[in-house]
Amino acid sequence: MDVERNAGAEIKLNSVLQHPLRRRLRRWLSAKRLYESLTPLFHVTCWYGLTSFYISCRDENCCRYIKKSWLGYLNGIIHIGVYTVCYILTINNNCESVASYFFRSRITYFGDMLQIVSGFIGITVIYLTAIIPKHRLEQCLQKFHTMDLQLHSVGIKIMYSKVLRFSYAIMFSMFLVNFAFYWGTFAVLYSSNVSPTWALHFTFMVQHTAISLAVNLFNCFTYLVEIRLVMVNKVLKNLAHQWDTCVIKAVQKTRSMQCLDSFSMYTIVSKDPAEIIQETMEIHHLICEAAATANKYFTYQLLTIISIAFLIIVFDSYYVLETILGRSKRDGKFRTVEFVTFFACQMILYLIAIISIVEGSSRAIKKSKKTGGIVHLLLNRTKSAEVKEKLQQFSMQLMHMKINFTAAGLFNIDRTLYFTISGALTTYLIILLQFTSRQKANVNINAFECCRAAYNMTNQTL
Repeated sequence: MDVERNAGAEIKLNSVLQHPLRRRLRRWLSAKRLYESLTPLFHVTCWYGLTSFYISCRDENCCRYIKKSWLGYLNGIIHIGVYTVCYILTINNNCESVASYFFRSRITYFGDMLQIVSGFIGITVIYLTAIIPKHRLEQCLQKFHTMDLQLHSVGIKIMYSKVLRFSYAIMFSMFLVNFAFYWGTFAVLYSSNVSPTWALHFTFMVQHTAISLAVNLFNCFTYLVEIRLVMVNKVLKNLAHQWDTCVIKAVQKTRSMQCLDSFSMYTIVSKDPAEIIQETMEIHHLICEAAATANKYFTYQLLTIISIAFLIIVFDSYYVLETILGRSKRDGKFRTVEFVTFFACQMILYLIAIISIVEGSSRAIKKSKKTGGIVHLLLNRTKSAEVKEKLQQFSMQLMHMKINFTAAGLFNIDRTLYFTISGALTTYLIILLQFTSRQKANVNINAFECCRAAYNMTNQTL
């Protein structure tokens, strides 16, 4: 009996100790409002100077709101100032870069200089475009909050915990990949008795982190657009399903609740179908406006990130090909495996950034295109003149208001960008390889001419 009592007491004690930890973990992984789901992401971006505001708690009920801070502006300016000093130091130190320790030639010197200048300009543009037009980001958040209220009016309960967990996942993945790449790179350098300056440490680490944070923030907003488009499509599909099963009638006093897979939703059947379609049109209009506002905010950041990523991928691919083909003369401090691994990992890191941007926008665009097909399906099945008129208005709205993400209007950010980058990458790689071959051919010709001149002089002397 005593043993059983002691065991029972231990079980109760363990359960009491575990409950606070479970409640705290559940509180960290759950959110009931929009701003609450974005709190961790904006705290991190504010810490890195990419946003001048953060999400704060208003009262004891944990009502979240946007809190502006002059420290956010100051933090961004400090980051730009430190970047400027560090880049100037790296340029004065013979254009110091991590790639220069692995590989040094005329082309690599030009590539290192180009990467340093483009990196400095790119990071400055990212910080300035993140701080100055911050009102667009606030407007986008306000639009999301307004449309969530309207979504609730048509019977949609949004699962903000999914947004919170998504932000946790992308931030954790970003920090893990960047830390592993940073630690592995400098571990290889120090193991070969190479000591980079502290300025190179800062520019190398924080540049990758700032770019990754900007990509994560963009992905989070495209995810917000995507899940709301999914909700709109589910509302229309549920309406079509109710028409097929003859659930909707002219006037009904009962309400039906239907649980869906990605969120909890119930359609208020007592409402008229025309009224539901009108509210869905208004929600879709707000989604398009929010996506357009987000695109205006991120457009120059995306152009800068994609340009830097393309530049690094081109030169890294060139370095790897030169080494694999055995045509490069480089310092013997590093083995071929270490050399190829570094440049391949750096290339993969920026490929992941481009893929994240493209796939995030492509998923939202794909979901928006499905809405048109569902609307026309309803248009073919309805027999009410009023509902048909509303659906025709919705169809016209879908024609004139489309979700589209661009990089400063120069090119669309969708999966066609893969083919554009692949074609340009192939072209520039061929140019670089031909330049190297021509340079080596000129060296061989000069050597041959020198030998021939020496041979002629010897014959004349004899």
